[in-house]
Amino acid sequence: MSFIVRPARNEDFQAIYEMAKLTGGGFTNLPPDKGTLVAKLARSEAAFASEEGDPNGDLFFFVLENTETGQIRGTCQVFSRVGMVEPFYSYRISTLTQTSPELGKAFRAEMLTLCTDFEGSSEVGGLFLHPNERAGGLGVLLARSRYLFIKLHRERFADKVLAELRGVIDEAGGSPFWDAIAGRFFGMNFQEADSFNGAHGTRFIADLMPKTPIYTAMLPESARAIMGVPHPSGRAAMRMLEAEGFTGEGYVDIFDGGPTMSVRTDDIRTVREARELAFAGPNGGGQKMMLARGRLRDFVACYGKVAIEEDEARLDPASAELLNLQPGETFHAIGR
Repeated sequence: MSFIVRPARNEDFQAIYEMAKLTGGGFTNLPPDKGTLVAKLARSEAAFASEEGDPNGDLFFFVLENTETGQIRGTCQVFSRVGMVEPFYSYRISTLTQTSPELGKAFRAEMLTLCTDFEGSSEVGGLFLHPNERAGGLGVLLARSRYLFIKLHRERFADKVLAELRGVIDEAGGSPFWDAIAGRFFGMNFQEADSFNGAHGTRFIADLMPKTPIYTAMLPESARAIMGVPHPSGRAAMRMLEAEGFTGEGYVDIFDGGPTMSVRTDDIRTVREARELAFAGPNGGGQKMMLARGRLRDFVACYGKVAIEEDEARLDPASAELLNLQPGETFHAIGR
C-alpha cells in the first residue's frame, strides 16, 4: 500500500480545501473556508518548525498521500494544548437530586453546565478521509498516526488527550441540539454558527451563551435524544477512539451535542504499546503493522510488513523506502 501520513504543506491547500467541501458541515476543525485553512496551514508550519519542548497551543496538520499518484486523500490534526488562546468550552452533564419529605419523593434533575474542564489538554481532531478511500484501513492509519506522532514527541503534549465527535445533524444541515439551546440566543442557525466558529473561534460563545445550568427536561425530545450521540458517519471513529482507551465522561459539544471523549495520554494504546526497533535491512515477509519515524516535519507513517527478532526488524522494501530507512536507523511499530 503506497499511502503515507505526513505533515501538511502549503502546496496541499487546494486538495485540503476540496476535501473540506465534502464534510457536510459540523466539522469545525476542517471548515470549507479558504482564509481559515490558510491560517491553519501557516500555524502548522510554525509548529513543525519549532523545537520548543513544552505544549503551548501548537497545531500539527497532517495529510494522507497516495505516493503513487501524489493525491491527497485524507487529513487529521493534533492540538498540543487547547484553551491557550481562547477558552475551550464544553457542556458537562450532571445530576442534581432533590427530595421532598412532604411528598415522600426524590427528584433527579439532569443539567447541562457550560465549563472549561478540558482547558490545557491536548486534542486530536480534524480526521477526514475521502469518500472514495474508505476501505483498506486508511482511516485507522490516519487516526493512529496521530498517537504515533505524540509518542515520538511526548514532551510536546499534555497528560490528557480529548476528542470531540461530530453530533447528529438533520437532512437540512441543521442541529436539533443547537436549535434547542444556543440558537435561541445567537440569532443564527447552526450552519451559520458552525462556519463562524470555524473561522473565528469560540469567543462569541462567552459573550452570548447563558452561564446558568440548563435543565435538560426543558429541552425538546429531539434535542435530548441526540445528546452524546455521534453523527452516523462518526460511529467508526468512536469505535477507534474506544479501542485506544478513550471514554466518555459526561461531556458534550456546545454546538451539536456530540460526545467528547478523553484519555490519559500515556494510557493511549498506541502510545503505550508502540515499540522502537532498529532496521536491520529489507525482507519480503512478516506481520502487517503500522510504522512511523521522523522528527517534526520529517515525520511519516505507513503500513508495512515487519519481521521482528528481539529489538531488530526487517521490513518489506516498499515500506522501508516510504520511511526512507537505512540499516541501523530506528522506527516505531505497532500491530493493527
